[in-house]
Amino acid sequence: MDEPAGTDHSGLREALKRVASALKAGGVPFALTGGYGLWARGAPEPEHDVDLVVALSDVEEAVRVLAGSGLEVIRPPEDWLFKVSTDGVIVDVLHRHARQPASAELLQRADEIEVLSVEMPVLPATDLLASKLIALAEHFCDFTKLLPAARAVREQVDWARLRDEVAENDYALAFLFLADRLGISPPAS
Repeated sequence: MDEPAGTDHSGLREALKRVASALKAGGVPFALTGGYGLWARGAPEPEHDVDLVVALSDVEEAVRVLAGSGLEVIRPPEDWLFKVSTDGVIVDVLHRHARQPASAELLQRADEIEVLSVEMPVLPATDLLASKLIALAEHFCDFTKLLPAARAVREQVDWARLRDEVAENDYALAFLFLADRLGISPPAS
């Protein structure tokens, strides 16, 4: 997929490497999630954010390690993440994933993948898509970035598990209907 003219991902990429490397060096379990998690698995590169996830039980240790690495930690009013600023770029460090507290079990499902020359855990495509689909709602229901991502990672997705995990969200079900019709996913049995 072609990048829009003038798109420069270098700041996001450097921020991703710096924060992930600091967590890795500090021994804090984490995983790459969100758009960059999908990108690491073959989807188009996101344009505006980097998301990592840590277990809820490891939040304070992650904050300590990142601040000790010289990174600025920001605690926003949202109670499901903190932010890390590096060279003018913000990285979101989530401790809730798909509207559930992030757990060690979630992180254990991650695969080690080389991302921008750094080995790091990346959540499975099924978990990545589930979190994106569960976030769909009346005020945010844009399939334009999700369809190419789902198409790119379709062979990596456990579609039955994905359908179960998002079954309570009508917007997610609409996306899956469209994915079935477009041949991205196998039709539900």
